[in-house]
Amino acid sequence: MAHTTVKEFLKKKGINITVKTYLIDALGAMAFGLFASLLIGTIFGTLAEKIQIPLYCTMFHTIAEYCKSATGAALGVSIAYALHAPQLVLFSAATVGIAGNALGGPVGALVSTVIATELGKLISKETRIDILVTPGVTIISGVLMAQFVGPGVSAFMTAFGNLVKTATEMQPFFMGILVSALIGIALTLPISSAAICIMLSLDGLAGGAATAGCCAQMIGFAVLSFRENGVGGLLAQGLGTSMLQMGNIVKNPRIWIPPTLASIITGPIATCLFHMENIPAGSGMGTCGMVGPIGVYTAMGDSSDMWLSILLICFILPAILTWIFGEILRKIKWINPGDLKLDL
Repeated sequence: MAHTTVKEFLKKKGINITVKTYLIDALGAMAFGLFASLLIGTIFGTLAEKIQIPLYCTMFHTIAEYCKSATGAALGVSIAYALHAPQLVLFSAATVGIAGNALGGPVGALVSTVIATELGKLISKETRIDILVTPGVTIISGVLMAQFVGPGVSAFMTAFGNLVKTATEMQPFFMGILVSALIGIALTLPISSAAICIMLSLDGLAGGAATAGCCAQMIGFAVLSFRENGVGGLLAQGLGTSMLQMGNIVKNPRIWIPPTLASIITGPIATCLFHMENIPAGSGMGTCGMVGPIGVYTAMGDSSDMWLSILLICFILPAILTWIFGEILRKIKWINPGDLKLDL
């Protein structure tokens, strides 16, 4: 009876303790928080460095600084929003996100905000002084959690990220394949590859490999499904997200083979031939809003090699390779007409 009562109370409060809630919904929401702060700030920062007009340079630099300083708050609010937090909990999550990000980076913000939001939802509207109790419980629990787990989480993620980056520098061919394929797959799954790369501070050659994988999925699916979805699908997937194909992948997983094979090829080309690099904010974004290529431009500087690597790795090779593999799979009936159709 008690078990039923607790279960009903949690349901009433909108608390759904599942892997999907915390590792898919919350992690996916982080991408929006990151894009609305750190990622857009990075774009403005790049513009500030490259534009030679003093007025615009100063303006973009100022915007970039404010955007980046808002990262923690944006993460907190986006995660709380994904957890369907009531108003007082949602607004209090901004403070929790700032503390979590400052002490433990994006992962610290994720853990502390999830805990604080769920506790805040439990207490929300349960007292007559809700205006004080709800934000108090949310902020206190979130900041304490950030202090408790933040430093350890930050150290672990930094160490793991450094391991991946060092391994990529030592074995650019094999790690180029591995990082490109895995991060590319993560981009198409309903989780956030951008958040993963930022959590791991994935830059340098590893960031370049991640970019190759993400671009292979986005441009690959855009080209592969052109006959079904036309120009609208080309833009939606090529500049938006390949995640749109997730429903079709569940129906026929074989449609995932062509862009994944393309990423396996473009990854080591990026690391071994072009030595392509990226910054953490751009390495997991692919061609979404052109953030990936902008990150490559920021990391490598203005050079002919940089422009060639962007053109080939981000656009031309993914399109050609995925189309070739797709035609082979269509010939053997692994991919059939309508398998890639989107409801746009």
